[in-house]
Amino acid sequence: MSKFMLPWVPPLSLCLRDSVVSSAIPALLMLELDLQTLDSIISVALQEDLGFGDITTQAVVSPNMKARGEFVAKQDFVLAGWPVVVRTFHRVSEKIAVERACRDGDTVAKGSVFGNVAGPAARLLSGERVALNFLQRLSGIATLTRQFVEAVSGTGTTILDTRKTTPGLRALEKYAVRMGGGRNHRFGLSDGVLIKENHIAAAGGVAEAVRKARAAIDHLKKIEIEVTTFEELSQALDAGAEAILLDNMTPGQVKEAVQRASGRVSLEVSGGVHLGNVREYALTGVDFISVGALTHSFRSADISLELKI
Repeated sequence: MSKFMLPWVPPLSLCLRDSVVSSAIPALLMLELDLQTLDSIISVALQEDLGFGDITTQAVVSPNMKARGEFVAKQDFVLAGWPVVVRTFHRVSEKIAVERACRDGDTVAKGSVFGNVAGPAARLLSGERVALNFLQRLSGIATLTRQFVEAVSGTGTTILDTRKTTPGLRALEKYAVRMGGGRNHRFGLSDGVLIKENHIAAAGGVAEAVRKARAAIDHLKKIEIEVTTFEELSQALDAGAEAILLDNMTPGQVKEAVQRASGRVSLEVSGGVHLGNVREYALTGVDFISVGALTHSFRSADISLELKI
């Protein structure tokens, strides 16, 4: 056995476990992806990067050389995507061993070595960029989500994501939101009814849109409708919508909408929300705040994989 393949005992003090994420759930189950779907996503990424082969590594690295690498946190962040990292390296080579000190959903401290890989050097070099791309992006989403969740702590308001995700990566990005402590909105258009501005225009008004949706949709599904004015709010309430999305309203307007609704429906805020004002919105008593920025304006976590030959 190579010295680089000796068992690695992770230090136990690197990570802070957060109560908003259950660390007892098996990682692949938490992804809610079957292995075939996950492998498909990873295969596309590997093919994009490797093409017809890693010509640099093939030219300068011996196929028999072994290496070990350490994942190093260059900043504080919330970990998300470790199961994808493991599967990525195993797709490159089953001879690669992957170990970790932290679970997805944990906060990793800057400077921590929170995981390692060991195996054929050439295969590690060929897979490192794809593995890091997944890990950095998903951890960035989880980190930003955690900031929003902590900002509304104690208010009773839940942070939701949206469908504003990277094409092809929605399942992974929504998983990262959950690891940050947020909850998922609809995964896709078939998951639930959300009547938006263009639907209302096409239907001929708020009341007619709700009526048509109720006539066509199974009675077990809730109908949510987007409103921008108090008049539309009243129409939605009278029409029997079960949930109402308050679009681009100010905190003052949202507070009044909460009073007018009087608990008859669940209320969601969307539009114009950022870390600087999210708590103000939450303090209005609204049930949900959906934040598209979680998956379209996050900053990837600064993580490096330092290889030792």
